[in-house]
Amino acid sequence: MIIRNKRCAGLGGALGLCLATGLSPQQAIAADDAELAKQLANPIAALISVPFQFNYDQGFGPDNGQKILMNVQPVVPFALTDDLNLITRTIVPVIWQNDIAARSGTQFGLGDSLLSAWLSPASTATSLGELTYGVGPAATFATSTDPFLGSGTWGLGPTGIFLFQEKVGSGTVTWGGLANHQWGVADTRSNVPDLNLTFLQPFLSYSTDSAWTFSLNTEASYNWTSDEWSVPINAAVSKLVSFGNQKAQLQAGVGYWAVSPDDGPEGLRGRLALTFLFPK
Repeated sequence: MIIRNKRCAGLGGALGLCLATGLSPQQAIAADDAELAKQLANPIAALISVPFQFNYDQGFGPDNGQKILMNVQPVVPFALTDDLNLITRTIVPVIWQNDIAARSGTQFGLGDSLLSAWLSPASTATSLGELTYGVGPAATFATSTDPFLGSGTWGLGPTGIFLFQEKVGSGTVTWGGLANHQWGVADTRSNVPDLNLTFLQPFLSYSTDSAWTFSLNTEASYNWTSDEWSVPINAAVSKLVSFGNQKAQLQAGVGYWAVSPDDGPEGLRGRLALTFLFPK
């Protein structure tokens, strides 16, 4: 049994909620969607989801290079016991870019992938809200198809996440942080810098009872080899929708590169995302 997914799915779940609470079908569906939006604000909720996240960045190098990055990042939970879940998330980047390093031309293909696996106990009630946390390993897979798309280094390291969720007004506030570190363990290309990278992602969001979510985060990384920070600040708005019986979340956002490497992206960035949900 997956313990933190305490809702029923789809129309059957809404009908069950009608019978249990006396809500109208429309109210039951709205409550069901609001609960899904709350779960989506939790990166390690026991909910199968498949996000497709599109990012646009600009200002690379002396020729104002551009990059379009699509992260395919399925999240799959596994129930190990009644009180312990294993949450896995794989991030596979598909990249198109142009002149990101002077006149380096155009590349299209895969970047290096990242697999994270968190052991996550049952949520705990605290004075700050419902606490959920997870710890485990993360691994970088050398899947990049071009030297400009990734270093082609296999990596390994720890990852951890914590978050609190608390009812505020008619919605839910979620805040917390995610971190990982990757050390290179094997290179597939010669003359590449050592992989020694820390990632930090504090996040804050508010999910309404009408299944809108407003979020703010940073996705900061520190490269210990080059002694450089990359710190984008991102704001986004999301809405849970239905395509027939298929639940999904749409997201649009903007960001700003507060800090980036000398030849890295600058200024504003854009983000669009579509997440398909498969609740049990």
